Amino acid sequence: MPTRGAGIPAGPAPAGPAVGGVRPHERVLRSRLGRGAVAVLAGALPALAFPAPSLWWFAYVALVPWMLLIRSAETGRRAAVDGWLGGAGFMLAVHHWLMPSLHVFIVVLTALIGLLWAPWGLLVARLLGGSPSVGRSLTAVVVVPSGWLMIELVRSWEGLGGPWGLLGASQWDVRPALRVASVGGVWLISLLVLVVNTAVVLLFVAPPARTAAAAALVACALFTGAVVAWAPQPQGTGTTRVAVVQPGVVEGPGSVERRFARAEELTRGLAGRDVDLVVWGESSVGVDLSRSRGTASRLAALSRLVGADVLVNMDARRTDGADHAGIFKSAVLVGADGPTGDRYDKMRLVPFGEYVPARAVLGWATSVGKAAGEDRLRGEGPVVMDLPDADGLRVGPLVCFESAFPDMSRRLAEDGAQLLVAQSSTSTFQNSWAPEQHASLGALRAAETGRPMAHATLTGVSAVYGPRGERVGPVLGTDASAAAVYDVPLARGTTLYVRLGAWPVYGALAALAAFFGATGIRMLRSPAPARPGPPARTGDGSPTRPGH
Repeated sequence: MPTRGAGIPAGPAPAGPAVGGVRPHERVLRSRLGRGAVAVLAGALPALAFPAPSLWWFAYVALVPWMLLIRSAETGRRAAVDGWLGGAGFMLAVHHWLMPSLHVFIVVLTALIGLLWAPWGLLVARLLGGSPSVGRSLTAVVVVPSGWLMIELVRSWEGLGGPWGLLGASQWDVRPALRVASVGGVWLISLLVLVVNTAVVLLFVAPPARTAAAAALVACALFTGAVVAWAPQPQGTGTTRVAVVQPGVVEGPGSVERRFARAEELTRGLAGRDVDLVVWGESSVGVDLSRSRGTASRLAALSRLVGADVLVNMDARRTDGADHAGIFKSAVLVGADGPTGDRYDKMRLVPFGEYVPARAVLGWATSVGKAAGEDRLRGEGPVVMDLPDADGLRVGPLVCFESAFPDMSRRLAEDGAQLLVAQSSTSTFQNSWAPEQHASLGALRAAETGRPMAHATLTGVSAVYGPRGERVGPVLGTDASAAAVYDVPLARGTTLYVRLGAWPVYGALAALAAFFGATGIRMLRSPAPARPGPPARTGDGSPTRPGH
């Protein structure tokens, strides 16, 4: 691990007067507080690549300032701290819209999750510090991105907030990147983005490193071109007509019933439009339909009127036996005769929003924010719903947060879903970046699986994507209270990602294992430093003095 000498090579002296031989920016970086603030800000920069700013191109250089800062660290400890603080800055920036709900608790959470980047900081300093040789530079463009991908994998666990803000997700609207997603999912896009960032950092260092950087950039370009030209894609099999109903923000007393009435009104307007499925957003029904015959009858009447099943979402208490008594969020299909029996219970819940992890320890979070007062219960497995009246269309529902998980949509595609549906609501975060970020995930899930996806919201941004991740029809923005009908293209066949799974993750794990294994072997083979012998002594037994 580098100690001193691992800084950025000296270049042209920056403008600004030097005081006592030290320039202003050097004084900032030598200060613990100043350097820490720079690390937080540098780590936050990649957030600009995501919606709403959507500076997708910025993702390919956004990590460069942070990585240059890390490689200038004079000790391994400082590099780890730079990695930790940058990671905390990144997490805070991509989740800043949670502040109204979590208040100061979000600072605690992001600081804890940011610790995942501390080992990555050590890795960056070890491989990019000083003047890397060609061999070390080539190792860096493989191992540094692999280390980042392991962080994305770990923090994708539901209990740590789930896979929101994966770096590859910033490329949701870039056609070549969506083709890459069909081969290796969002994981492969993240790897390529990290390789480019690492190569750009190498361009700032010694000439041998620049050669390796150029080779890495050319390899990325050739690989992406090959994927765009030859990656298999599902073939079109026709279309289905899907209607999305977004009632919009309804607040005040009786908001649940008034929102339901608005969704009813919008759905009635779909009569005669020959739709195959009507989709309502998350928590669009606040009662258990098995116990509220009046509400079930109203929905059945809508199904008969429009001539299509209605997929609603219940956020209600159920009593399905002693072991299943509690609040569930459930996608429920309603036909002309009432609920068809097809129901999917949400499996992955939003930490603090729908349950409090380790409530006995962290239950105090409910007193400082809008954390769930009662934990929701989980479903037991994915469900694919059959719609006989829509030419046998098979629908795979997801609820809100679940559209962020690549493995869930992949499983539905494996189980035969022809259309993916995500029911969501972002009413708490209407004026933030969250609605657009959430809707953008549908493009990635569609491209990964080769299946179209409808992202239907109660409030927020509703959008539909075709089987290659392309946008279909109009987007319903946060200010919309409307219903829209989409001619959604269907496809058959499977993508390489559906067939092979998250193979880039396994490749990154193998690369890290090989690197650390080789490092360990070199350490074992290196001769141990000789221990100093006892000091020479004079005839009377006293130690000799230098020069005697």
